[in-house]
Amino acid sequence: MHLLIPAAGSGSRMKEEWTRQGKVQRNKLFLPLLGQPILAWTLLAAQSAPTIEWIGLIAQPDDWPDVKTLLATLALTKPVAFIPGGDTRQASVYNGLRDLPSGAARVLIHDGARCLVTPDLLDRCSAALDHCQGFVAAIPVKDTIKVVAPESQVVQATPDRRQLWAAQTPQGFDVAALRHCHDQGVQQRWSVTDDAALFEQGGLPVEIVPGEETNLKVTTPMDLAIAQFILHQRGLDPHQLAFFKT
Repeated sequence: MHLLIPAAGSGSRMKEEWTRQGKVQRNKLFLPLLGQPILAWTLLAAQSAPTIEWIGLIAQPDDWPDVKTLLATLALTKPVAFIPGGDTRQASVYNGLRDLPSGAARVLIHDGARCLVTPDLLDRCSAALDHCQGFVAAIPVKDTIKVVAPESQVVQATPDRRQLWAAQTPQGFDVAALRHCHDQGVQQRWSVTDDAALFEQGGLPVEIVPGEETNLKVTTPMDLAIAQFILHQRGLDPHQLAFFKT
């Protein structure tokens, strides 16, 4: 299975907090988490997932020196290709699809900031593409959700949460089908926040693969603290890959 890891975002919400605290801004994926950059945990999970055979890391060229330094310390055995990021996540993934190895038929896309993903979830997602063209890892919504008019902050509706799922990554797709959807997106100027939405825009079905409660996206300083707690609970040591099997 081929895996694309978008890691080219600016981390604007994290940077807003850094600015408020007077801290130096940088790509949030290089912030430390139990002695390793956030991105390291994502890469180690991919390394430990038996179904993953190739990794495409999508990052801004300014970050490549830091990524190369990180890879030297991790000593991964799977090939890692460097792919330039775009101005948006959508553009970055489009770059990644065009740089997949020749003959790649299926692809997983997993955000670098979801550093708590387990190898088991990656492998389950790989297996899902045996019977569908596209899927998204997701978990059922626990909270009651309100639809609010932005101009008035008045509640307009309360959707049935039994029909609501919180989307995560990995998301997985038939490569040819996703490329076609991205081509359509460029031609028709679609703007989406994930590839599943692009698939939906293209009229293609997207299935659900049960995700993991702990598979959170590190977006704020609080998320970083929660991620540290979860890794402590797992008893993980960043120098031992076997811990991902727990």
